[in-house]
Amino acid sequence: MTGLDLSSPVAVVGAGTMGQGIAQVALVAGHTVRLYDAMPGRAREAADAIGARLDRLVEKGRLDAADREAARTRLLPAESIADLADCAMVMEAVLERLDVKQELFRELEGVVDEDCLLVTNTSSLSVTAIGGALSNPGRFVGLHFFNPAPLLPLVEVVSGFSTDVSSATRAYETARAWGKTPVACADTPGFIVNRIARPFYAEAFAVYEAQGADPATIDAVLRECGGFRMGAFELTDLIGQDVNESVTRSVWQSFFQDVRFTPSLAQQRLVESGRLGRKTGQGWYDYPAEGEAAERPEPHTAEPARRPVYVVVEGDLGPAAELVPLIREAGIQVREDDEDHGTRLVLPSGGQLALADGQTSVEFRDVVYFDLALDYRRASRIALSASQDTSPQTLAEATGLFQALGKQVSVIGDVPGMIVARTVARIVDFAHDAVAKGVATEEDIDTAMRLGVNYPLGPFEWSRRLGRNWAYALLDDLHMRDPSGRYAPSLALYRHAYATDKREGSTS
Repeated sequence: MTGLDLSSPVAVVGAGTMGQGIAQVALVAGHTVRLYDAMPGRAREAADAIGARLDRLVEKGRLDAADREAARTRLLPAESIADLADCAMVMEAVLERLDVKQELFRELEGVVDEDCLLVTNTSSLSVTAIGGALSNPGRFVGLHFFNPAPLLPLVEVVSGFSTDVSSATRAYETARAWGKTPVACADTPGFIVNRIARPFYAEAFAVYEAQGADPATIDAVLRECGGFRMGAFELTDLIGQDVNESVTRSVWQSFFQDVRFTPSLAQQRLVESGRLGRKTGQGWYDYPAEGEAAERPEPHTAEPARRPVYVVVEGDLGPAAELVPLIREAGIQVREDDEDHGTRLVLPSGGQLALADGQTSVEFRDVVYFDLALDYRRASRIALSASQDTSPQTLAEATGLFQALGKQVSVIGDVPGMIVARTVARIVDFAHDAVAKGVATEEDIDTAMRLGVNYPLGPFEWSRRLGRNWAYALLDDLHMRDPSGRYAPSLALYRHAYATDKREGSTS
């Protein structure tokens, strides 16, 4: 099965930002594109806007003038639904309301040929529910483009309950022929990206709500320690707080208010106050008008502290093992204790330094936790967590140690799992759960999360790097401290971790 023939015209219904972007993608790929919008004159305005974007592509050397002129002649604003009768595929990008989309596709079904592929670009509604209004839902499929469609490569190809395999394959191959990277997924709330990305926002907001750290510090740790392109607060300001909160609430409600997807009260209050992010000039941060001075809050950064003369390494430090050669390179003596005391660093004061594991500092005598890093050598910032009972000397030695490695240090509250560690653990868990429930393959999930939200690693790449028991152990500890069910590891993650332990002879 191949995608649509380039000689086949396609149609886009809905001439807003997303509809224009999808139309441009199909147009540049070589199709004749009919653009329709229910508002009179809007399709013509959208065609002019697409033409202007094609002009900019020529100016930037990304499209030659002859191809631009050919594309212009293939872009045809439509006056009515009836003008779409000869199209081989019709895709909608209209209002995100189930009744509106169902009514549109019922009308389309009475106009187009039987072999026309009907496609929704919905990001939050059920493909199955939209297609349920059709007499032939087998030819109905979701193609979820990401905004801006001409630039972002990912397309989620969503099969509803009644979608024929041939229709999904045809849509998949068409997206690939258009230069996109398609991933196949079942019709589940949030599909792949909007389902698995929820913890990235949720955990940042939870740390903030617990007064563990301020937005600027949390964002800096996610970027400079976790390797994420943007922090959760600045990213939701860019997306729009209303949009992000709406997606979170939609996924939560679609999963019957599953506690794992619970929206943030702090974000809800932000939306209620009208602070929607960049588009309103205020969100988690302020965005002054052009010409006005921008004042961005700085992340908390610890004052310089004296480095310890030596550290004692107990155990292999697991995902933080690369710290040992870094400490030696910094000229700090490393003593090793091979006895089974755990996996930690012991400082000259006798205090301990341990990788975030879902427990809290207050539970132990003089323990400072440090956060997970994507790459400890390249990380420019490390977060430390301590309780009110932690010795100031121990915290100072821990701070000085990481500063000696060339890192800025942010000290946050006694938050179990800290920032990066709990975020990554939950993303890994959501990914395993999605595979176990037939949402998508491991490969497609990793691809979707890297390309759809620019994660530095896919969830399964993280899982392999960290060790197959790491995420389960951290979430299990978190669940003991918050038994609401929010952090309860999925059965899929439990099976994954237990199978590994069993092969290694463990009975724990």
